[in-house]
Order: sequence, then structure tokens, then C-alpha cells
Amino acid sequence: MKKFLNTTDTLLAESLDGFAAAHADLVILGEERKFVRRRTLKPGKVGLISGGGSGHEPLHAGFVGMGMLDAACPGQVFTAPTPDQIAEAAAAVDTGAGVLFIVKNYEGDVMNFDMGREMSGATVAMIVTDDDVAVETSTYSTGRRGVAGTMIVEKIVGAAAEQGADLATLQALGTRVNAATKSMGVALTSCTVPAIGRPMFSIGEDEIEIGVGIHGEPGRRREKLQSADALADEMVGAILTDFAAPPGDVLLLVNGFGATPAMELYLMYHAARRVLEGHGVRVARSLVGNYVTSLDMAGCSITVTALDDELARLWDAPVHTAGLRWGV
Repeated sequence: MKKFLNTTDTLLAESLDGFAAAHADLVILGEERKFVRRRTLKPGKVGLISGGGSGHEPLHAGFVGMGMLDAACPGQVFTAPTPDQIAEAAAAVDTGAGVLFIVKNYEGDVMNFDMGREMSGATVAMIVTDDDVAVETSTYSTGRRGVAGTMIVEKIVGAAAEQGADLATLQALGTRVNAATKSMGVALTSCTVPAIGRPMFSIGEDEIEIGVGIHGEPGRRREKLQSADALADEMVGAILTDFAAPPGDVLLLVNGFGATPAMELYLMYHAARRVLEGHGVRVARSLVGNYVTSLDMAGCSITVTALDDELARLWDAPVHTAGLRWGV
């Protein structure tokens, strides 16, 4: 294993210190690095909190700032944050309008955020994201996994919160966006957790994992490497099949898992867009890049969100975070 680190024990702490220093205009660290908080809170605004295991950067800390999250709770690599982290973050961002948790559907995350809600004493609502269409139940989850669509929920709900929507409205909006969002991923390689020092799973040079999760969990099947067009056709086909009704205008996100170059991500975007257009679906909004990663895994996911006028307007609203910025 070759990584830029001093010791595996200090990797997360030193990374958080560097992140906070590099983006000191946007964020500050909570006591003992339990959470990353928006530097300037907006009084009377619902506080938005997300979090999860580290290793998916820029998710979640990279989305703390104007128009998205008010705080993010980073756990150790691929490990849920603890309830006390979550409770302290809730206390730090609660300015009187309540707090909304946005939680990926992994058992540890859901359990710990629920415990953090009980410990916080604040008025807290919760959204659980489960946009992955690849498998119904996986290594870490009961039910579908929350993957790259989580950042779309954070962006759209974050915009509405910035505009003054109340807690019940935001929870309903987040639930609607999650239901309108479908994702599927493919891995070309495994990822290496620093504390383990070796790849999480073994995969042949000519093999791929179709439907992989963001922690390297198994997908639908493993098979020989296919062309990008064939992969896009299968991934988009699975996504479209999962919609109750054919979507009209959509947001198309092609998300890298950490080690796939931009050249290949744009190629996959081109392939996915052609498949969507072939089904009569119009790509009205687009995003390509590394947003919900899996350390150093090579691969990507495709996410499609069905848009209406309100969701498109909220997606377009200004945002200023370390990992996402436009309109400012």
C-alpha cells in the first residue's frame, strides 16, 4: 500500500485539520473534530446535518456551506459517526427552527443518527436516502443503499432551507427528491482502506463488479469488462426500469469513485446521455466529477433525478461549499 499519510491512526484528524484550514472562509471544526460546521450560521434557518464514514470525499464535509449543509459528522473510514458527534452537531447548528438529518441507508448510520436525535434534545426530523437500484439488500444495509443521490438531496433541500422553508416542508421535499432519484454503479477495481492496507476485495484485471456499493460491497454480478456503451446501456436501463412512470426532464450525474480520470467520466456521461435520449428522456441538468467517492476505487456511478420546475429551480439556486459552487 502506498498512501500519503503519517500514521493510519492520525490520517482522519490530519485530513480534517487540512480541510478546515484550506476552507477557513467556509467552515470551522467542532470540538475534538467531532463535526465540520458552517462558519456563519443563518439565524432562524433549519439546520441541515449529514455525515457518515470518511473516504467518500467531498461527501459530506465538502458540502457544508451556503445552500447545502450546516454541519457534517465524519466517522472513521467507512464507519458511521458516533451518536455523541451527531448530538453535538445538532446543538451547534440549531438556531431555533429545528434540525434535519440527511442519512444514507446503511445500518450503522441510521442507528447512530437515530440515537443522536434522541440524545440531542432538539427538534429533529430525518430523511433516509436509498437511491441505489442495483440490489435490494447488501452487506451494510437492510433495503436499498444510499449512494450518490444523497448529494442531490443535500443540494436541493439545502437550497430550500436557505430560502427559509420550515422543517416539515424540508423533510417532505427531501423524501420527494429521494424518491425521484435512482443510481447504479460499476467498479473496475477495489479500494484500499488504509487501516487494512490491502484491497477490500480481489477482482481480475479483465473483470468488473456491476452494481457495486460505495464501500466495495458486492453488486448484482461480476463479469468480464464490457464497452462503455454496453455498461451505460445496462446502468441507465436499470434506472429507467425502476421509475414508476417514464421521467421527462432529468438531472444526470456521472460520479467518479476516486480513481477514474475525468476523460473517462465524460465518456460515460456521453454514453449515458445517448441512452436516455434514446428513451425519450431529456437531460435538462448535468454534473460530472468525483462527488461521492470510495477512496481510490476505479469506477463510476450514474444517477438520474426526475425534475419538475421546483426541483430544477432549487438545483440551480446558488451554492458555495468546498465541493460544489455556482451562482455566487
